[in-house]
Amino acid sequence: MSLETITYIIISGIIALLLALFLYKDTRESSSKRLRFTFIFLRFMTFFSVLLLIVNPKFNQVSYYNEKPDLIIAIDNSSSITYLNQDKNSLKVLKNIMDNKPLREKFNIDTYTFGSQLKPSDSIDFSDNETNIDQVFKQLSQIYKNSIAPVLLITDGNQTLGNDYEYTAKTFKQPIYPIILGDTVSYIDLRIQQLNINKYAFLKNRFPVECILVYNGNNTVHTNFEVYSGNSKVYSEPITFSSTQNSKTIQFTLPSNKVGVFSYKAIINPIDSEKNTINNSKSFAVEVIDQKTNIAIVSNFSHPDIGAFKKSIERNEQQKVTIIKPLEVINQINDFQLFILYQPNENFIKLMDALTLENKNKFIIAGAETDLNFLNAVASSYDHEITHQTEHYLADFNVNYAPFLVDNIDFESFPPLKSNFGDLVFSIPYETILFKKIRNQTTNQPLLSTFEILGRREALLLGENIWQWRAQSFINNQSFDDFDDFIGKIIQYLSSNKAKERLSLNYESFYNGTNGVIFSAEFFDKNYAFDARESLEIEVKDSITQTVKTFPFILKNKIYQVDLSSLLPNDYQFVVRAKNENISKSGTFKILDYNVEQQFLNAHVTKLQQLATHSSGISYFISNTDSLVNDILNDNRYQSIQKTHKNIIPLIDWKYLLFLIATSLSLEWFIRKYNGLI
Repeated sequence: MSLETITYIIISGIIALLLALFLYKDTRESSSKRLRFTFIFLRFMTFFSVLLLIVNPKFNQVSYYNEKPDLIIAIDNSSSITYLNQDKNSLKVLKNIMDNKPLREKFNIDTYTFGSQLKPSDSIDFSDNETNIDQVFKQLSQIYKNSIAPVLLITDGNQTLGNDYEYTAKTFKQPIYPIILGDTVSYIDLRIQQLNINKYAFLKNRFPVECILVYNGNNTVHTNFEVYSGNSKVYSEPITFSSTQNSKTIQFTLPSNKVGVFSYKAIINPIDSEKNTINNSKSFAVEVIDQKTNIAIVSNFSHPDIGAFKKSIERNEQQKVTIIKPLEVINQINDFQLFILYQPNENFIKLMDALTLENKNKFIIAGAETDLNFLNAVASSYDHEITHQTEHYLADFNVNYAPFLVDNIDFESFPPLKSNFGDLVFSIPYETILFKKIRNQTTNQPLLSTFEILGRREALLLGENIWQWRAQSFINNQSFDDFDDFIGKIIQYLSSNKAKERLSLNYESFYNGTNGVIFSAEFFDKNYAFDARESLEIEVKDSITQTVKTFPFILKNKIYQVDLSSLLPNDYQFVVRAKNENISKSGTFKILDYNVEQQFLNAHVTKLQQLATHSSGISYFISNTDSLVNDILNDNRYQSIQKTHKNIIPLIDWKYLLFLIATSLSLEWFIRKYNGLI
């Protein structure tokens, strides 16, 4: 309490006393001197309490409490634990830890499970089809960044998804105690480590296949590597391994004579002493197509954007990009299905006339070097205001964009694009994918838009330096895939003149394993506005067993989605129906038989031991966890911390003072009434 407040309290007491004495200075009303002093005291208490409420002094209330450290238990919930026969051991260790009373008294115990994602533990069934230990450390470092929280990591250490967790763990600030599940004995093993193959192949061609084979053993062994298409052997090669030559890369080509999806199975014949033969085979598939989309990027000068577009587009094997100058492409117009015109100027005039005459689709990128006078002259659908000034625009994603499925790839994190300042006015209907955004203010002006006119599709991007977007997407996701998929969807839309359909689907022709079999759909009303009221369902029929299953679509961010990961590997036929209208679409897809969690025979002991060493923890084998609890309980790093909680309480919140005022006034009135003074 400050000196100023204490001074006000003293002054309040003096004023209250003087007022009480003034009111009872006349002794004629008092039957005795003692009764007069009683009235003075009661009135003093009333005045003083009221004045205290006006001064409203504040008091510090300090409480003390002990904060226990956290103990995190992260359990591998992937199917590899069951495959290695360690599920019962894992549950037993967990039960022993949770039932230990001294441990519960010393720590706040939090339990998580992880497969592809880290989740608070509510059930453990060892059913996840992927393991991402990298995400465990990333998420736990955010949750427990301000506390002491050692981690008990119950796992076999085999990761099938994400970045190498050994490097992620180096930035993790908590001690890690790996409990190693799995057999540590080294067995003789032959396995297909990796298959590299393009998703698409072209008709009447040969497609390349690369296969990496690995051998674990000391003796020299001889076997055969074979590839089957159904029951037909399409490739075979004898293989020899030894302790020094324990890996081999095989490269070969296969013919593509028919259009469609074709599945193959690569096999390395097991030897007699092998324990795990599941990893000796691996299925793969190729979709054979009969044409390739040729795309021309037309520019009069070099720019990093051109290379970024070429790399993104050619990620799809069905598309080929040619970079060409405007005067050179005039005689080759019929060789291309789409033209990307980068910052056009007067050198493009003949090309523009030819494209209009042939009614060709085009994608125009306008930037600071674009001749807007020329662009306004040749474009009949829009007009750009000319200010001779440039501006940097951020992108704001339009969730209501309807012509085709497109995802928000975190555009808010992307750097601004350089463009001409001024409004764009369309004279025809158009759709906006991205709006212009200046600082934190979103405008109604399009940054990226599409439109259709006379059966021709066009797109307009008002900004250069999109290569920085591709780089930022890689920084965000450690992959170019999201950005390349975004550009690929635009190119796919522009490469076709197919009329808009009310029901559109997005799915793969084949899936590698059952994890991530996702179908997406959009449904539009008769005015081609997105309809969120429709109920979509998919009927899936197994081509072998003829079993039919029906799944409902779920509306998620204005896209209908359904997860078919529960289906077994096989060939399937499907029909997607809109329940309220007579609209449907059918097709086929294939799920390949592959479970990455069954490719391991041993725990990754070395990596888990290094994890413990680098984090100042201790590693334990599942058969030797007796000392685990004692080691943690006796570790002086994990002690409860006494903390104080300081709470400032104003006197006006003290309800008893109001009771005191009411009591003193009531007593004064009662005594005066009793003595006949009222």
